[in-house]
Amino acid sequence: RPSNRRHLRVSAAPWLSEDDVRKMLLLAGAQVVSKAKLPAHGQVLQVALAPLQQGGDGRAESHGERCQRGFCSLVKRTDDWFEVFAFHLDRVLGLNRSLPAVLRTFRSQVLPYRYISGVPRPAVWWDPDIQHLASRDNDQNSVPLSWVRYQKLLRSRCGIDTGLWAEPCVGIHHSEWGRLALFDFLLQVNDRLDRYCCGFSPDPTEPCVENMLQAKCGSSQDLQLVHILVRKADPSRLVFIDNSGRPHQSIDNLDFRLVEGVSEFPERAASVLQSGCLESLLLRSLYTDREFWESRGGADGLRPLIRSVERRGKVLLQHIRDKNLQLRRDQ
Repeated sequence: RPSNRRHLRVSAAPWLSEDDVRKMLLLAGAQVVSKAKLPAHGQVLQVALAPLQQGGDGRAESHGERCQRGFCSLVKRTDDWFEVFAFHLDRVLGLNRSLPAVLRTFRSQVLPYRYISGVPRPAVWWDPDIQHLASRDNDQNSVPLSWVRYQKLLRSRCGIDTGLWAEPCVGIHHSEWGRLALFDFLLQVNDRLDRYCCGFSPDPTEPCVENMLQAKCGSSQDLQLVHILVRKADPSRLVFIDNSGRPHQSIDNLDFRLVEGVSEFPERAASVLQSGCLESLLLRSLYTDREFWESRGGADGLRPLIRSVERRGKVLLQHIRDKNLQLRRDQ
């Protein structure tokens, strides 16, 4: 049987942990054995994977059992390729909050035809430990959180000046929000902190325009955060999902609402942005994913994308200086 290591070149990226590499190998090359639709996620398919060397008791596992053992991925839309870039950015900056992702061309007959048409898709590791609210209307959160309460808990510095579960805190450590804000600003992911598109001028085709969410921007009381997720085993730390963001958002239309109220940012990530090394580090990291590298045109194709993110980083560093905000060392 062919080794799935042919899909990855992992020796030159020390910021990728052994666990990252193991999961990337699984995502890139393991055999697809079953599929399932996710409720309310019409364009995402959950697939169960069979690792090439898999121990076990020999009995056939159900789809759900494979997923609970960590052998599932979410196969996303072809347009979501930026989510793979986001995973590498997360690791290079030392944030370590997003789930492993690779780009993969699927050929399995288990999948519907449009998934095996020859166009690569992002495959993101499915984490069985993520905590979801029981409510069907709010299962994309681990905690319900409004914009108003979010701003209050930022001021309360949860886990530092206020207990993690003391009002208005929700069990998430204060330093997590600086990580999230920095990550979302660099990628221009508005889905978590500004799903109503209150902080920038959206394209008319954006869901927030089509679903008339922008109309709620005048009333802060109505605004909710989405995809605020934690693991059951580590509920004070965020997990970043759905990170495809906006690779082509112009520099004069950046969403500053993503950093509103955030008073401190992670020092290590800021130092990488200041160093001028982000391009070389990201190219080294993205090179590990052979399919992503080749489909995006190698270094020449990726440099404009990386430089766009670098420019956003300079804007964010200027924001930190102008507001005299703090840089916080990782604990």
